[in-house]
Amino acid sequence: MSEGGRGRFYPVIIAAGAAILVASVGAAMTDIGLWYQALAKPSWQPPDWLFGPAWTLIFPLAALAAVTAGRDAPSQAERRWMIGLFAANGVLNILWSALFFRLRRPDWALVEVVLLWLSVLALILVLRRYSRPAALMLLPYLLWVGFAAVLNLSVVRLNAPFG
Repeated sequence: MSEGGRGRFYPVIIAAGAAILVASVGAAMTDIGLWYQALAKPSWQPPDWLFGPAWTLIFPLAALAAVTAGRDAPSQAERRWMIGLFAANGVLNILWSALFFRLRRPDWALVEVVLLWLSVLALILVLRRYSRPAALMLLPYLLWVGFAAVLNLSVVRLNAPFG
């Protein structure tokens, strides 16, 4: 395989690795043990087992969106901008799990989830400039984080105060 052929796969490998890293760290932060089980939750909350498959769909779509838009971006500077937005989103994704599950502060996580949702929206708006399909791939992520925010709000209302 030529050097150029191999180079075409680097973005795929990097995006997949980043998605796996964020998913793994976020999963490691998620503890649905006794504290979480004791929280009052709304009757409409999906079963715990559904969250894993949802994220298993969202992370590959996000990685594919990054690769697709990155290939269509007209310059290295614009690709770097997208990478920075994805990196910030990954940090916010992990931070939510840390706040909610590790620090046991759903109230702080509620504030943070707004930033996470805005970071997904920013990604959609930026990626849309270069690739409409890439932007559309992030819509499930935006909807899921929006749903998670409403669920987070319900948990806070049902269980506050925290800390």
